[in-house]
Amino acid sequence: MNENLDPTNNNFSSEELDIEKRLRPLSFDDFAGQDQVLENLKVFVAAANQRNEALDHTLFHGPPGLGKTTLANILANELQVDAKSRFL
Repeated sequence: MNENLDPTNNNFSSEELDIEKRLRPLSFDDFAGQDQVLENLKVFVAAANQRNEALDHTLFHGPPGLGKTTLANILANELQVDAKSRFL
């Protein structure tokens, strides 16, 4: 395996991991991108949360650097926040 293509975080220092966490947006409002796509995802998340169900399958496709991983993390955060608040 090419050492420069290692997908794990094993080669990052704790400082680099902290910087990455601070740079990645955590909510839909912080994410800059296609507004119509973001609005659709917000509706999907709101619907799943209202139904108390998991979000339907979502596939992100495209070249590196477009924000696919960041958007997937935002989806997870948005679903967890609402799920936690329902049970408190």
